[in-house]
Amino acid sequence: MEAELAALAASGATTLVGVMVSDAWGQAKGRLAWFFARGGDEEAAGEELSEAREELVAARAAEDAPLVADIEAGWRMRLRRVLQADPAAAEELRRLLAELEPEGGEPAGGVRNSVSGVVHGSVVQSGQIHGGISIGGPGGGGPGAA
Repeated sequence: MEAELAALAASGATTLVGVMVSDAWGQAKGRLAWFFARGGDEEAAGEELSEAREELVAARAAEDAPLVADIEAGWRMRLRRVLQADPAAAEELRRLLAELEPEGGEPAGGVRNSVSGVVHGSVVQSGQIHGGISIGGPGGGGPGAA
């Protein structure tokens, strides 16, 4: 059960961070504040989310990938604590994630990639590549290139 909660927290953090930098943020913020408040102060939870969003937007603008990763990791830990403290939160989070993810299963405003199994070559993820890319040294053929 712990592994399932960890996976749900990771999925939740990825979706949350994706939504924070998307056009869907205005609609999602209230639902997220309600979830994190857990019957407490929704306004304070909303303010915390807004501050985290500002920090995330600034980190992305500065192309500070380690800080972006730290922000997501912080939300993952926060979600794990919520899920461990309140068994009903898992189903609430699943419903919330289903609402936040547009059709097709991709997080709003984000990218989800998966590489599984054994990879014997290069894996490249990029939003944009300017000036070409070379994998495997000069010529860019990579391993096993003819």
